[in-house]
Amino acid sequence: MTEGDARQEVSPFGLTRRAFVGAGLAAAALRGIPGWAQDGELTARVGAAATEAVPEDYLGLSYETMQLADPDFFAPDNASLIAIFKTLSPRGILRIGGNSSEFCWWKASGNETAPRSPAHKGDSNWMPHTFTAIGPQAVDNLAGFLEAAGWRAIYGLNLGTGTPERAAREAAYVAKALGPRLQFFQIGNEPEFYKNANNGLRGPDWDFDRYLAQWLSFAHAVIAQVPGARFGGPDVGSNTEWVVRFAAEAPRRLPGRIVACTGHYYAEGPPDDPRVTVARLLGPDPRVDRDVPRMAAAARQAGIEWRMTEGNSCYRGGKPGMSNAFCAALWAADYLLKLAADGAAGVNLHGGGTKQIRASLGGHLPGEKLSAKAAMEAQEGSFYTPVAGSREHGFTARPVFYGMKLAGVVAGGRMRTVTPGVDAARATAYAADFANGGTRMVVINKDQEMPLDVAVKANGVARVWRLEAPSLTAISDVTLAGARLEAAPWKPLRVEHLAAEMGVLRIRLKPASAAAVLLETRLS
Repeated sequence: MTEGDARQEVSPFGLTRRAFVGAGLAAAALRGIPGWAQDGELTARVGAAATEAVPEDYLGLSYETMQLADPDFFAPDNASLIAIFKTLSPRGILRIGGNSSEFCWWKASGNETAPRSPAHKGDSNWMPHTFTAIGPQAVDNLAGFLEAAGWRAIYGLNLGTGTPERAAREAAYVAKALGPRLQFFQIGNEPEFYKNANNGLRGPDWDFDRYLAQWLSFAHAVIAQVPGARFGGPDVGSNTEWVVRFAAEAPRRLPGRIVACTGHYYAEGPPDDPRVTVARLLGPDPRVDRDVPRMAAAARQAGIEWRMTEGNSCYRGGKPGMSNAFCAALWAADYLLKLAADGAAGVNLHGGGTKQIRASLGGHLPGEKLSAKAAMEAQEGSFYTPVAGSREHGFTARPVFYGMKLAGVVAGGRMRTVTPGVDAARATAYAADFANGGTRMVVINKDQEMPLDVAVKANGVARVWRLEAPSLTAISDVTLAGARLEAAPWKPLRVEHLAAEMGVLRIRLKPASAAAVLLETRLS
């Protein structure tokens, strides 16, 4: 659609970039600055009807199972951690799983012994090399933590080195302790990587058919102990085909028990690859455009939900100066909103302490070796973790947490299709309608140098919350609506009130920033 066509249609949503006139810009234009960066207007279309519903518990966090080895972490008296969970969402989803879930075992009493160690060994393997016992006290405390935070949990069981019998005993205790706070069980973590060429948990003939057969044997054992058990899977690392097949085949094999198909997504990695940069993180990822619609469609056809249960900006603990910086906030807001628009039921970004993430990666945390500064930063938590800190010193929100909070403004609404006329590597926009008649929009300006002018065809007034930081690589001084996300209940300190003039609401975003625009009336 040409610019002229857009103006004739009077698009309800306009994104404008205006150049600053001067000799320097004129010279830059001669060097090939694209047309949108010169004096002109680009538009975005907003669909007329609301589409995907966004659950109120859309936001979630993911932690390694081995975190439960410290029963005092997820505990009802860990007030600082409970407060920051509440700040993110009053009704979130905590996922327990990760690499370490395949090396954690249920120790119901003191005389039980650990499972037999798998054949694989060596520093080159990115899996835990030792087993971790999880006991009843940790699960009891987890139940109290969830109750205090108002969250629910997805609980992962050990398929890699476990047995159906042990998984069933653990599931029975978890189900009784968590009660309605248990959303569903997962069995296994990234099972497509079990082949001995990857992590050595299965032989070279391992494929989806063998996986599903073993998965079903575990599920049947769990159901025998937990008659009301519900499941999600396959919790793959990257294999979209396994998600599609699981959605098509597992519900037929286990009627009424499968409630979700699940997978993981890491935008970049590994952290010590020089090609992993801020610019690439903020650019479009063709994998998302290709794979997400397939998985969402498979879930809809099966009558179940699709959820991204683990992921972040960069795998293997994150990259310092990127995963723990403001650029990760803009990435997270954009990614979570894109998934909401595509029909995801929720997103769990992975994190946790450096000790736990390093151990879950077989003793590796490559990001901390990149510099002396990075090694010091790692003492506060893994680089990609949304929540850093410890029970002893308190917990704080990392920049990526701010992006999640911004995306959460659409929770409880219904997404409307937004097609920006701006390069998605530089700016994106999303909108959701609410039952009270209002519309909430999020606009993200990923450009480090150019401001973004937004024109919305609307009536009435709107509140604006800005997500800002000194730069894309800033690690501190990040604010949302002028406030730090440090305590519950969070309250915005700086709210702009804008009134539409002649049916148009206008707002300008600074370079490298984002904003939530909360309209009292619905877009036409």
